[in-house]
Amino acid sequence: MNLHTLPPPQTRRPRPDLAAWRLTVAAAHDLTPNIRRVELLTEAPLPWRPGQDLILDLPQGEAEPARRHYSIRRLNLPGTELSIDIVRHGQGGPGERWAELARPGDRILAHGPRGRTTLAEDADWHLFVGDETALPAILAMLEHLPRRARALAILEVGHRDDRQYLDADCDLDLEWQVRKAPAAAASLGLIERIALFAPRPGRGHAYVLGETATVRIIRHGLLARGLAKDQITAEGYWRPGRLGGHDHIRDEPV
Repeated sequence: MNLHTLPPPQTRRPRPDLAAWRLTVAAAHDLTPNIRRVELLTEAPLPWRPGQDLILDLPQGEAEPARRHYSIRRLNLPGTELSIDIVRHGQGGPGERWAELARPGDRILAHGPRGRTTLAEDADWHLFVGDETALPAILAMLEHLPRRARALAILEVGHRDDRQYLDADCDLDLEWQVRKAPAAAASLGLIERIALFAPRPGRGHAYVLGETATVRIIRHGLLARGLAKDQITAEGYWRPGRLGGHDHIRDEPV
């Protein structure tokens, strides 16, 4: 069964082994013109590895909640205050509606943290590639790299004001690409930029996150330039027509 024939993600229950958490909204504000941050409190510390996400049960009135994956942008010690950043796509989806209406004291159910998108601690260098939907995961991972780590991050946003400050200690080369257009399938800007990338000496690891077609094309290009499959973390966070969930990019054809 391929991804196109799966039932809509919001009708499927999270895995039973995922922990459930009752979160309380502490605050919500616009981080950039197209990204809104919701600050949440938990009743107990969350076990989290940077890059992982939560599945939120987003309210849908009297209908069943819509389940959406959102990476944890920041988790403050002792692990009971966390930030979720939600991109405004202008389509009024469940996540956008919830973020706009979130008020202090609101409650929401979450499952996780989950996901295999985490730092490869044994890598000699790190390559991060993604659009605005990948910023929470990528920026969180960058901020948790040790000072000695070497990293290149190539990040695409729709507007120059959506670029964000990050507090990273690693040896980082950061490139922002401004798309100046709505997000669409197969980002030529990212694809063409990564086509110029030459792997560095040593064993590296690439994290390619964002729109599914873009991620798939970039992954195949990195494989063709010598990276092994286990050196690439590739996750499709969205694609036109998909409602929630992620596309796990492994050995599908381009």
